[in-house]
Amino acid sequence: MREEHYRKLERMYVTAPTNQYYRPTMVVGDGEAEITVAARRDFFHAAGAVHGSVYFKLLDDAAFFAVNSRIEDVFVLTVTFNIYLMRPVSEGEMRARGRVVHRSRRLWVAESVVVDSAGREIGRGSGTFMRSSIPLSPELGYE
Repeated sequence: MREEHYRKLERMYVTAPTNQYYRPTMVVGDGEAEITVAARRDFFHAAGAVHGSVYFKLLDDAAFFAVNSRIEDVFVLTVTFNIYLMRPVSEGEMRARGRVVHRSRRLWVAESVVVDSAGREIGRGSGTFMRSSIPLSPELGYE
């Protein structure tokens, strides 16, 4: 069942309307997720590098799906998320890896790191997540 859950999360992710713009790929495993997106000019701010909003999206999504890999009945929600932007990127791929680091009764904590094509860390984030009341269903693309 777990592998089927991971594949359904991957399909749900790539079919989300916002991802029609970003065009990411994602692989989900037990308590982890990896997301890759190409650095494109239409992601750039005025100084010619990828805008921090793209870093945030990758970091949050990787941590979020790492948590949702462990929750099979409902969608999770991001409660808080902190990011550190360490290095600009303007070409190649951005690859974010998220992993679950803690679980309490109500909250999950996950961390993520994003690297450039050379494997250099360009950003880092951590967040807290909680279960929602939104069932994972085909209406969300979970199929």
